Amino acid sequence: MKICRYAVLAGFLMANAFIGVQAHDRPNCAEQRRPAIEFVEIQSEKLAFDPAVPGGVVSQGPLTVKAKLSIPAKHHCRGGLPAVVILHGSAGIDSRGDFYTGELLEAGIATLEIDMWEARGVTSPANRPLLPILTYPDAFAALAFLSKQEGIDPERIGVMGFSWGAIMTLASATEQVTQHYGDGRRFKAHVANYPLCYGYNNPRLPYFSFGSQNGNPLTGAPVMIQIGELDGYDESAAPCHALKAVLPADEQALVDVVSYPNATHAWDRLMVPIAITDNFAHLGRGGTVEMIPEVEQAYSARQKTVRFFRRQL
Repeated sequence: MKICRYAVLAGFLMANAFIGVQAHDRPNCAEQRRPAIEFVEIQSEKLAFDPAVPGGVVSQGPLTVKAKLSIPAKHHCRGGLPAVVILHGSAGIDSRGDFYTGELLEAGIATLEIDMWEARGVTSPANRPLLPILTYPDAFAALAFLSKQEGIDPERIGVMGFSWGAIMTLASATEQVTQHYGDGRRFKAHVANYPLCYGYNNPRLPYFSFGSQNGNPLTGAPVMIQIGELDGYDESAAPCHALKAVLPADEQALVDVVSYPNATHAWDRLMVPIAITDNFAHLGRGGTVEMIPEVEQAYSARQKTVRFFRRQL
């Protein structure tokens, strides 16, 4: 009987020793106690707007976009990780990316935050590209890059964006955009924070179709829109709710609109309050937009975002 017990114990110890070797097979894997951060370059495509060309958009050749890849500390030795691409707003990369990245990493979700402006020489919102469609290739280049990374599950990649990046996020949830730029790849879940909902399906703004009723059906991936009720672009949460309301029933089921009372545009930008001037502000009339941080609601939005991605990826 004792011999049997010793044999079982020996087998148990050998099995666990083998598992330990497998788990820490990557260099320095056992020593890693913080997120693994790497600064990378991604090959995208530079587009320009030319009204003389059918479709209006022309390619100006390849573009190298820089990005920050973050892998969660507790999971970097394990494969099959979900990941989220993060798309900044008109002001470029700021505190918002890191604010969400930190919590996503804690949840075991990798992130890739790309800098769309540095590669284009954009120094302020005043000289950003003419329309968000000109940066669509960056989002899908980031998706392609993540899909090839060791340890990332290519079928579990989501995207979130702020303002300009949120417009891109909603666009990437549509079939026309995905088929044109995705090269067979698509995002599994989308979070759009204050995406100028009034612009979608608006005859005054080109390239903003959203939904089957406007000839651009959704891909079937879930979408969460977060909007402040004092947003200086949409002027309320109403345009985002209206955007969902006109969708067919099956597409409405894919979209969740979350509104935040007393929240301005970019309320989750936990930095000194600022005011900007933008031609797209106030339902397209133009004017000043306030960005006032709301700490409690910023943390609430972050919590909802992480829960959404944990559930959907």
